[in-house]
Amino acid sequence: MGTARGTGTAEVTETTRVPGTANAPGAPGTPGWVTLVAPRPERLKGFYETLLGWEFRPGPPSLGMNLRAFVGDRPVAAIGQVQQHRASRAAAWTPFLLSADIDLAAMAVGACGGTIGVGPLNDREGGRLAIGADPSGAVFGIRGAAPFGRPGEGPGTPAWHELLTYEPYRIAPFYRRVFGFSSVRETNPEGAERVVLHAGSRPIASVRGLGRGETFDRGPHWVTWFQVRDVDASALRAVDLGGRISEAPHDGPYGRTATVVDPEGTPLGLIDRRR
Repeated sequence: MGTARGTGTAEVTETTRVPGTANAPGAPGTPGWVTLVAPRPERLKGFYETLLGWEFRPGPPSLGMNLRAFVGDRPVAAIGQVQQHRASRAAAWTPFLLSADIDLAAMAVGACGGTIGVGPLNDREGGRLAIGADPSGAVFGIRGAAPFGRPGEGPGTPAWHELLTYEPYRIAPFYRRVFGFSSVRETNPEGAERVVLHAGSRPIASVRGLGRGETFDRGPHWVTWFQVRDVDASALRAVDLGGRISEAPHDGPYGRTATVVDPEGTPLGLIDRRR
């Protein structure tokens, strides 16, 4: 992705949001797709096929994505080849938040202190998207539900997203203003500040700061949690597949979770939200 740039000067207030109902899984504001650029995408196929049950197919060609991952007939992710001059940057899954009006959302990003680096543009499959960064520099995408419809649910699908950033109480209002989220502040036992974002009545993501003794090794970034049937078994399977466990399985407010790292060094979460 090239250097990010602002896109407009729309007036955006606390209550501004892209039109739509925000309770359904595919409603505006909810995450509907994730992408990853990695040095060796083909090396990751077996890891994610076995760990999450994905089926890989070629494409989409837009934005340089080599592989598209499906759960059943629903596309849930895409993996591409990182550009050589960016190969030294730490990889992270990028969530795409759904929007009923990509252009309005992109203007809101710029008006609220973020930047747009790609788009808004039409892809080759009839959809429309943009890629931007929030005021802390964390990258995220915006896309319409077309051409794929609402995102899938169940094992193998993105189920939760967390933004790790330096100042969560300063950054969370950006997402509220751009996407119409409501939010609830929390402080965990380790002293980390945390804001839970809700689309309607549905908690869908969180913005978390550093706890005592924590450090960032990759700057502000999003981490995606994928739904699995058995978090403990899946974490061990990730190790068998060439990954490693960075946070052991434990129970949390939104289910049992663990954090692992894939063979290319990308962090991802495993979660069972049914618990």
